Amino acid sequence: MPYFAPWDGGVGARALFLLEAPGPKARNSGFVSMNNPDETAKHIFELIHDAGTDRRSIAIWNTVPWYIGSGTKIRPARSADIASGVESLANLFQLMPKLRLVVLVGAKARNARKHIQSVAPPLGLLSSPHPSPMFVNRRPGNREATLNSWRTVSMSLVREKG
Repeated sequence: MPYFAPWDGGVGARALFLLEAPGPKARNSGFVSMNNPDETAKHIFELIHDAGTDRRSIAIWNTVPWYIGSGTKIRPARSADIASGVESLANLFQLMPKLRLVVLVGAKARNARKHIQSVAPPLGLLSSPHPSPMFVNRRPGNREATLNSWRTVSMSLVREKG
């Protein structure tokens, strides 16, 4: 199971971007990081920057926090994977005292909504498209749709801080 990226907010983060499951690059690096050498991580890095978000205020995690796949290719998370993965979220939230917002990134992460509402009702919840190349590169407006939702996160963090 990869760790939080050391350049992000870690347990001190105020927003958690919750994706599906770590890919092979996260497994290889040992970190769920926008600095991993893959296209999704590159998109996350660019979108966080373009949204004006201080990466030290966020953490990136996964609904299924462990690697699911072969040595080189991740497989899609199944319902059983998600059900197992979300069970660890309550413990994670307890380690994050400044956490105020969870961003459900992609359709699989949105499956965690009810569980998060039940274990951590005070947390705000937002949804976002997944920044994978399959989504971002499919239509010209897809990147902008993702960026707009991430700008909402950035504005929320600024309002709370200010």
